[in-house]
Amino acid sequence: MRALGGMAAVLAPVLMLTGCGGDKTPTPVPSASAAAAPAPQGPPVRIIALGDSLFAGYGLRPEQAYPVRLEAALRARGVNAQVVNAGVSGDTTQDGRARLDFTLAQGAAPDLVIISLGGNDMLRGLPLVRTKDNLDAILAELDKRKIKAVVMGMLAAPNMGPDYAREFNAIFPALAARHHAVLDPFFLKPIFNRPDLQLPDHIHPTDKGVEAMVSATLDKVAGALPKG
Repeated sequence: MRALGGMAAVLAPVLMLTGCGGDKTPTPVPSASAAAAPAPQGPPVRIIALGDSLFAGYGLRPEQAYPVRLEAALRARGVNAQVVNAGVSGDTTQDGRARLDFTLAQGAAPDLVIISLGGNDMLRGLPLVRTKDNLDAILAELDKRKIKAVVMGMLAAPNMGPDYAREFNAIFPALAARHHAVLDPFFLKPIFNRPDLQLPDHIHPTDKGVEAMVSATLDKVAGALPKG
């Protein structure tokens, strides 16, 4: 799901994003600095990572996936975080919307939901009105349940055309503002044009790429957690 400059060259292999892998529930692994980090305190903070292969950890071992690394990073800060990996490779916004209720029903109500959906809609050329409606419905349901959200934004490939890109790119900030969600404008920015941080498909992050993505988003996720 590579956006911007190099996207035209990878639209064929990028379709792997729409058909690879499945749901993964990895076991959290502490970071190398865990021994020096403060011990997590307070009641557990439950976070659900609802997304596609960028959360599922395509091409990586389960313990290398973004939700697992995010949990370790939060716990290294003393946050008693439990991050549930609800990433499914190939998911569109419609897929995420369809399984939202089931996902939220698994265990205690989450304190926060992180959403990374929309890239596969763009790659498949799905109608943008559907992408917007699906993400709007997901965020509206979280509003209804008084669950805070972080939206991981995506940017359209340039070969989709300027009109498409303008409309697609505007979806994420507009909906984040409407629902008072925290926005990360471009989830893949830390690995964009960084072959050393990408798998051979030039789309998905390597283990080091995931580390870069966690580092870039950690403050926003931590800041979105309920206070106290």
